[in-house]
Amino acid sequence: MRDFQKKLSNSFYAVVSLPATAMGFALSIQIAALSWIMSFRYNLNIEEVGIVWAAGPLAGIFGQVIVGMISDNVWFWGGRRRPFILIGGTLAALMLLALPNLDAIKSFFGFGDILVVAVMVALTLDMSINISFNPTRSVIADVTPEGIPRTKGYTWMQTISGFFGVLAYFVGIVFDNFFLIYFGAVLVFLFSVVPLIFISEPKSLKLEEKDDQPYKKSSVWDIIKVIEPLWGYVPFATYFLIINAFEIRVDEAFNDYLIIAFIILHGLLTLKTFFKKPAHNNIEQTSRIGFQKVLSAHSFSWIGVQTMFVYMFAFIREFKYGSDSELLPEQQNEIGVIINVSFLILNAVGFILPAFVLEPFTEKIGRIKTHFISIGIMSAGYWSIALFTNSPVMLYIFMAVCGIGWAAVVSLPFAIMSEKVDKSLMGLYMGIFNLSVVLPQLIVSSGIGRIIQNSEGKNIIFIISGVSLMISAVLWSLIREDRNSRSED
Repeated sequence: MRDFQKKLSNSFYAVVSLPATAMGFALSIQIAALSWIMSFRYNLNIEEVGIVWAAGPLAGIFGQVIVGMISDNVWFWGGRRRPFILIGGTLAALMLLALPNLDAIKSFFGFGDILVVAVMVALTLDMSINISFNPTRSVIADVTPEGIPRTKGYTWMQTISGFFGVLAYFVGIVFDNFFLIYFGAVLVFLFSVVPLIFISEPKSLKLEEKDDQPYKKSSVWDIIKVIEPLWGYVPFATYFLIINAFEIRVDEAFNDYLIIAFIILHGLLTLKTFFKKPAHNNIEQTSRIGFQKVLSAHSFSWIGVQTMFVYMFAFIREFKYGSDSELLPEQQNEIGVIINVSFLILNAVGFILPAFVLEPFTEKIGRIKTHFISIGIMSAGYWSIALFTNSPVMLYIFMAVCGIGWAAVVSLPFAIMSEKVDKSLMGLYMGIFNLSVVLPQLIVSSGIGRIIQNSEGKNIIFIISGVSLMISAVLWSLIREDRNSRSED
């Protein structure tokens, strides 16, 4: 083990953050270029773009949980997380190279529909990211002590990752999205491989016998019970994915009723989660319910965030040129630039705040309070975009406001949940926690895509986002603060 790891120096936090940065950079490229390239280069409509995006969450459901479980219990190539980071990073780089070349892939394999090729590439890309994202986050918990050092690890992760996320959008603005993709493929590969030379993983993660650890079992049924707050997502996302993928014609009124049913069911499951009472002095039940509350609150955050990521291009197109107009290539490129500038601003705020603002606040007022305040500010930013934005400049201003919440979403929840499970099961439960991200993404890519497609005003995108983040903020405010989240504890 090198000295900078023993001393937990800032340079160590920076190096251990690079693998997660690689996956974050690949995700930034997806956000900046995937909807744009599918809509304008391959002429897919809004619902079809949603189907392409749905491939990623489907990969995440299986990839994160399975890889997390395996990585807790293996050791090869000199590490527990290392092999999956190497494999996932290499595959992600290759799939990025495939994105601008879907026509060539379609011709080479003889596929008749570009949508099939797009879904296959997106699925492999996101599976690659998911193979690596869990281990890149879990390794931070593996090599840092609980409490403030681990919070510092995750806030540094977001600072470094956010900086390169900004770089991604800057490259897309100065050059173009195609250059960004090729540049990103090289960076993702290097950042996935080189840092692992300098990081030593602990070969043994001893079971931490603590009374407040919620889950020592890991059967399939245990996992299903743990994710009870997310049950409502599964049947509805499955239904909409099937009818969209196979172009099954269903009465729109019936679909509207199903969406209402989903809202009611998910609302009831949320209320059940937050009104649960553990048995008297049952610390295990208390911790389990606390973890489930985190899952529920975080899932609402991602409904709003993913809705913005996937469909923002339609909102920009409407206020610039109208929804139905034919766009010239230079107009398509202009929309791409506006998207890149918007997400550059979002990520600029997102990478500056975690280590330099959010971490000091967590030491004073705690993680939960810091997080729900940040989420509330993000909701206000979304509502402002929906109600007041009619120019790129206004959009940029409000995206800076949203960046405050984004900084919290991608850093604090990982530190919060990482101390609610046993360290020896970190990979598995990091994967379970990721279901609070990928299941909402499926709803966004299927049911919400249909709502947006059928809505006359595309500001519905940010109304949905604003409502989701508002609910998330309220739920986070109802979660009990962990005792290790502040230095005085």
